[in-house]
Amino acid sequence: MGYDANRDLLWLLVRPWTGIPRLIHVLISLLTLSVMVLAQGSSRDEEVQKRLAKRLLRTLTNLGPCFIKLGQALSTRPDLVNREWLEELTSLQDNLPAFSHATALTTVEEELGAPAAQLFEEFPSHPVAAASLGQVYKARLHGNHWVAVKVQRPELVFILRRDLVIIRLLGVISAPILPLNLGFGLGDIIDEFGRSLFEEIDYEREADNAERFANLFSDDPTVTIPRVERLLSSRRVLTTSWIHGTKLIDRQELKAQRLDPTAIIRTGVISGLQQLLEFGYFHADPHPGNMFALSGQSKGLGHLAYVDFGMMDSISDSDRLTLTGAVVHLINRDFYALAEDFQTLGFLSPKSDLKSIVPALEEVLGGSLGETVEAFNFKAITDRFSELMFDYPFRVPARFALIIRAVVSQEGLALRIDPEFKIIGIAYPYVAKRLLAGDSIEMREKLLEVIFDNNGHLRLERIESLLQVISQDAAAPDAELIPVAGAGLKLLFSPDGSALRSRLLMTLIKDDRLSTADMKSLISLLGKTFSPRKVANGMLQKLSPINA
Repeated sequence: MGYDANRDLLWLLVRPWTGIPRLIHVLISLLTLSVMVLAQGSSRDEEVQKRLAKRLLRTLTNLGPCFIKLGQALSTRPDLVNREWLEELTSLQDNLPAFSHATALTTVEEELGAPAAQLFEEFPSHPVAAASLGQVYKARLHGNHWVAVKVQRPELVFILRRDLVIIRLLGVISAPILPLNLGFGLGDIIDEFGRSLFEEIDYEREADNAERFANLFSDDPTVTIPRVERLLSSRRVLTTSWIHGTKLIDRQELKAQRLDPTAIIRTGVISGLQQLLEFGYFHADPHPGNMFALSGQSKGLGHLAYVDFGMMDSISDSDRLTLTGAVVHLINRDFYALAEDFQTLGFLSPKSDLKSIVPALEEVLGGSLGETVEAFNFKAITDRFSELMFDYPFRVPARFALIIRAVVSQEGLALRIDPEFKIIGIAYPYVAKRLLAGDSIEMREKLLEVIFDNNGHLRLERIESLLQVISQDAAAPDAELIPVAGAGLKLLFSPDGSALRSRLLMTLIKDDRLSTADMKSLISLLGKTFSPRKVANGMLQKLSPINA
């Protein structure tokens, strides 16, 4: 069941009757598509673009699951793919040709030990959706208890092994001429993709993933995870509760269902940040077919459901903390510390001369930040970094392949629903709030690092920057500051705040003499930020039904 690049290469080499015809088929299909795109891709004729989009869809569909997965990734990027292509690629999410219903029934019986007619009170004669790795039926158990039954496509292990060997071979050969500097090599990225695909087709593993993910959000009313029906699940069949929601595909459809697209997207982004920066366990495939908008709102956030937990991944505690610090260093425009973060994460070699790289980071990231958080977007950064990679020793660690995919997919989905949405406009306040609240040991340590310099002096400009970030893009800015003030006071006077209290007291002593300058400046800053007028206004904003 597992992926092993060297083993699978040998497996295919001893089967030339399998590998050679498939390689020829893939090459002819991709070369034919490439010629058409080069010849007509720049045309402004809408009909021409629609024909190209249909050809792209047909090519990827005919080439099978591995290539369909590539198309799914592109379907989340409206900033990279034109509208006509995007509409066609969206069909790759769950609108693919279904395989034989008789084959699906045979798989159910083989895996669950009894015919579908005996296991379910009602089992339909056709699936409601067909995706790259399986198809889904809407079946009924007792009463009105509806479930989603996902049945795996036949011979999937064979197909994936064969095509991944070919994709890796073509990728490694073509890597030197591609306009990319992938550092560790395209082969490593493809290997990560292969491992994730083989994990995705093990439905027992997916059931474990779904239950683990559900536990992480068990206290969050804005995020729903379907319940796994363990007695009706196996390695190739997965049964979960049915989600009654609206797919995150079309903004107008969401509005037609009286759902707030921006509130839904905010929930998606915040839950994504929680996965990466708090839980260390994340959904690596958040495309529109895997997320549903539900009715209702909680504190201005929409309700969202995740499905399909085959492609999940973890991030180490050290990487998670470094990423959090990187966002903080970006907030404070501390580009040397940011370069150190890149070095720690493996995007820069330990031997890299950071002093020569810092000006480039400041030019790329500082210019993109602009005057406000809202000016920042990953598309601009990605474009600039692709240029930097030729002149500086940046590389992409293989372990970050799925993380980057998840973040890029999340932003692409947000842009699809709301073209004006800026994901970093949510990420900044989220990290700033956690930092100032000191809600974990690591956050408290990072807070001390941020607001005190090496000599123990307060960095007032950084505290002010964090406070500004929290409210500058909020619909009710003063209301955003109230919970931060409460959490900050709670931390200061709690046992967890002992280190913070000690450091604050030390600021009163400079050169063996009593000095109150830093403390006066801090009190002045807090007085201005949390003035009686702002506190009162914040309370009113909290009570307003518009912000409920």
